[in-house]
Amino acid sequence: MGMQVGGSGGSGAGEDLNSEINVTPFVDVMLVLLIIFMVTAPLLTTGVDIDLPDTKAPAVEDPEGKLVLSIDRNRRIHLGKAPIKWVDLEAKLAANERVKLESTLWIEADKDLPYKYVVTAMARARAAGVAKLMMLTDRAAELDPASLDGPPGSERPAPPVDETAPAEGAAP
Repeated sequence: MGMQVGGSGGSGAGEDLNSEINVTPFVDVMLVLLIIFMVTAPLLTTGVDIDLPDTKAPAVEDPEGKLVLSIDRNRRIHLGKAPIKWVDLEAKLAANERVKLESTLWIEADKDLPYKYVVTAMARARAAGVAKLMMLTDRAAELDPASLDGPPGSERPAPPVDETAPAEGAAP
């Protein structure tokens, strides 16, 4: 089924047509689509951007004081010294003058608090207009990495549930 090269000089009645598909344009289109998907796939993931301070960093001096959101092990939250409810967190942050002016919030959470509560607080802060989230750590309480993997069954019991916090198993 090859193609004739040259010709017998006739009217073309004996010439065969090439019935093979040219796949070169198809491969070019597929490569362009692959590149587009490779570039856009990382942009589709969403998350909360945070700046985690190094635990060996020197203490930050701030004469006015930081706007700190504290979450204790019982899932109660405090903005500065004032206790607030989870349902009011976004509205309180959006109305706060320091958030409007600086767009920065410092978050400190108890080490035994489930991670989902910290992430929920961070997401609500982002929705309230906080552009920069900073995590506070206790420099003196830095753990030895070898001590993090304790013997099985050495976990602490779950803290009591606070009725103002998002319920376990429900979306916070």
